[in-house]
Amino acid sequence: MSRWWDIGGAAHGGVYDDRWRRMEARGEWVHGEADLVCWFEPGSVMDAGCGTGRVAMELDRRGIDVVGVDLDTRMLDEARSKAPHLQWVLGDLADVELGGPEPGAAARREFDLIVMAGNVMVFVEVGTEAAIVANMARHLSPGGRLVTGFRLGLSPLTFADYDRYAAGAGLELEHRWTTWDREPFDGGSYAVMAHRRPPDA
Repeated sequence: MSRWWDIGGAAHGGVYDDRWRRMEARGEWVHGEADLVCWFEPGSVMDAGCGTGRVAMELDRRGIDVVGVDLDTRMLDEARSKAPHLQWVLGDLADVELGGPEPGAAARREFDLIVMAGNVMVFVEVGTEAAIVANMARHLSPGGRLVTGFRLGLSPLTFADYDRYAAGAGLELEHRWTTWDREPFDGGSYAVMAHRRPPDA
């Protein structure tokens, strides 16, 4: 389940993309999330809650092996139409199970990094947050990172809650910033966090 439709984000994917097109037309940089992901130099990435694929497609352009996952079929349809060569998976982040990269592979796939951009964690069904973090942690390779950004006030979720769910899933807080540009956290209502699976996990 998702609160995406309830909070007003359920516009058709093309309408959603208009925001980013307008920003680009004004000369604004719209790939801060991809910049941060690349700062960690991952070989493989899951874009969890990928929407219309903006972040995933930019990572692919930079040569990273990326898979997009989302619960909204309309958003995924838009993503597929723009980048049919990428893997787009319809699924709930709380229980989606991605297999290995080879067709027919049975083992759960593990990624160097999983990114949840665009306030994904405040659009999910309230009460599923811990399950989502745990499922994402299961898809991380040892030493892998879960990178998430969200704003307070759009759901009951707090940064302390998120940290607790991450710790319960065996992840350690590595960084907390106030922007995707890695500005030091200022105690405000928005944060970008990187939690790491220990290398010896």
